[in-house]
Parts: sequence; structure tokens; C-alpha cells
Amino acid sequence: MDLFEKLRNNLGPIGSPAREFNGHHYFAFPKLEGELGPHMRFRGKEVLNWSLNNYLGLANHPEVRQVDAEASAQWGLAYPMGARMMSGNSDLHEQFEKELAEFVGKEDSFLLNYGYQGVMSAIEAVVDYRDVIVYDAECHACLIDGIRLHKAKMGEYYKFNHNDMASLEKNLQRATKKAAEKGGSILVITEGVFGMSGKVGSLDKIVALKEKYEFRLLVDDAHGFGTMGATGAGVGEMLGCQDGIDLYFSTFAKSMAAIGAFIAADHDIIMYLKYNMRSQTYAKALPMPYVVGGLKRLDMIRNSSEFRDKLWTNVRALQSGLKERGFNIGDTQSPVTPVLLQNVQGGIPEITGLIRDLRENKGIFCSIVVYPVVPKEIVMLRIIPTAAHTLEDVQFTLEAFSSVAEKLKNGDYRPNKAEIDPHALEVSAESAAE
Repeated sequence: MDLFEKLRNNLGPIGSPAREFNGHHYFAFPKLEGELGPHMRFRGKEVLNWSLNNYLGLANHPEVRQVDAEASAQWGLAYPMGARMMSGNSDLHEQFEKELAEFVGKEDSFLLNYGYQGVMSAIEAVVDYRDVIVYDAECHACLIDGIRLHKAKMGEYYKFNHNDMASLEKNLQRATKKAAEKGGSILVITEGVFGMSGKVGSLDKIVALKEKYEFRLLVDDAHGFGTMGATGAGVGEMLGCQDGIDLYFSTFAKSMAAIGAFIAADHDIIMYLKYNMRSQTYAKALPMPYVVGGLKRLDMIRNSSEFRDKLWTNVRALQSGLKERGFNIGDTQSPVTPVLLQNVQGGIPEITGLIRDLRENKGIFCSIVVYPVVPKEIVMLRIIPTAAHTLEDVQFTLEAFSSVAEKLKNGDYRPNKAEIDPHALEVSAESAAE
């Protein structure tokens, strides 16, 4: 078989539903237009957007936009033109690293040009074939891909049930035995906030297990940085166990509404990573506008609770309103708000009808999440509140969800009742505007 034939005929588990329901550019790869914010345009219509990685509303804050523009004008997007190790280092890069480390309570940090590849590379760098990884079953794809880079043989890393300390302890016992046989060490990997469910990782309980087992802890706090804790320093701060996190990672893509990431740890460990993370050694440094813009964003997060307070006002109003209306939002403890639709009789076709109604008739844009990101029996509508939303936006959304909940209950979205034509999902922008 020709290599490309199998690619042409199979878009994979995520892409296949999009092809089946003609959903490219509608359910997947949609194009939102207009000024970045809660109110944008989708296929010619204005929609209330609940699918932005902009927790604190900084993306279009006038002060942030001004600093971004000035930095781009001063430095351009090319500077510094090289990898940090060779020619791409600067005082501003190191200043940003120093301030990030201080904010999250660590000795030092290392700027990463991208979050996904950065944390993958960090995992690959700190463990070798003798070491054993123990990880939460619901870890993000970037962590799973980093674990796959582990030089140990398959079966020499262990998965514990999500947030289940009994399962973790059982696997730590297995890992301790295996590490002793191989002369290696143990790395436990989990998240501060799990990005699909919104659950908070049991970091304090994991740290407490260090009294019984010898391991180091890596935490991906992409959704916790800037949103959780008294100062926004993350879930470790919130749970009072930040000191027990040995490798603290976060991306700038969520609260900072930017590009890049960082990892923070003891100074000597950061020095090791600077010389051994292949994704940084052999790649261009974070461009200067992102560094200068990042310093501004960090300053705003660090010196004002206004953005975090506004975010949580919206989160509480939205989540309590959804629960009052009978929606299952799981056990979220964070701004991530999943609306879980379980055992929907009409399956994916029924959900596509619901989403189309929300977008076309109710003016609500949120993301739809299906297997393999969530279990097969569940479809998730994922809502991300931000500080840029208003309570009026929340109320408008709750009223829309009340309407679709009634239709869902009555089976109005089932294909045999609504007679939804999947090809009708690929409507033109012109017809959508009519």
C-alpha cells in the first residue's frame, strides 16, 4: 500500500467524525472572526464566544496591546535570531525567568518557546532508561507524548487512576521495586488543573506520599497559573504544597493569552535543563516581543487581583446557573466548565443538532469534545469563562442552555425527529448571514 493512501482514507479518531458529518470548518477548524473577545463572528453571524484561552481577559487589554505593539516595533519578531545556548540569550529573557521563578516560589526557571514541545522535552531530559515514571490517567496529551519519549522499555512506566491516591500508592510500590532493580529513580507526573474536567489535582496528597516513597514530582499547571491560589501562583499555592512540587510547568497560552511557556525548579536542575532540553538547544529562542509582553502580563497578574476576581465572579455565576438548570458539570473546581451529556440516545448526530442550534439560533459558540478526548459514552460541551465576559453574557448563555436542555429532553435533535441533514452543517457564510 502507498503510504499516503492510508492517510487519505482515514483522518483518525478525531478527524473521522468531522468527515462523517461534513463538519470541517464547522465543528472542527472553525473560523472565528473580528476583534478577539467574548463577542465575535462565526459564518457571518455574531456569537457569544466561550472558547477562548484568555482567562484573565489580557489578550485585548489596552496596556497589554500597547506593550506588545511597542515591543514589536522596537525589536521585530526575529530578535534574538538564534537558540539561547548559541546566540539567542538576552538580559530580558533572564529577567523574565527570574520574575517567573519568584512568582511561583522556585529558585530559577527556564523559558520555553512552546508549551507542548517544551514539557515533552523536559520529561525526556530528566529521566533515562533506568528511571520509572508514574502518571495520572487523565494527563494531557503533551505529558503522554513526553512519557512516550521515555527511554525505558514499555511497561516500565505506570499509570494510576485519576486523582486516586490508593492507586497511586500501589503504583509507587511497583515503581519503587522496579527502580531498585534498575538502579534508577521515580518521577511522578500530574496536573494542577485537568483541562477537560476542570478537576484540581490532589497535589497536597501526592506531596504527602513523599514521606513514604522517594520520588520527584512534575506538575503541569497550565490552567492553574494565574487563576488559582491567593496570588494566582497556581494550585500548589492554593493547596499549600508548592514547595513539594519539584518541577513546576506552565504555558503562557491560558492566563497570559500569549505564546511560550516556562519550567521552574531548583537552580541546579534548571541549569541541567538548559543544557539538555533538545527542544530548546536546537530551536530559536522565544522572540523578544513575547518576552517583553510576558513581563507586562506577569506584572499585571502579580500586582492586581482585579482580573482574577472578575474571572471568578463569572465562573461562579455560570457554574451555579448551569447546575440549577440540571446540567452535569462534573466535579470542576476551576474556571474550566464542562457540560457533560451522557448516553445521548441519538449519539453524535443528536449532539451536532444541538451545537448547530446553539450557534445558528442562540448565538452561543462553545467547543464540542468527543472520544478519544472523553470516554465514548460522553459528549462534552466545554465552556471557558474569562474576565472579559460579563454577567449579562452569563445570563444570556444560561437562558440559551435552558432552551436546548428542553429540546434535548424532548428528543428534538434526534435525526429521525429533526431530520437533520449532516450536509446542511456545511452552510455557506452567505446563507448564514441571511
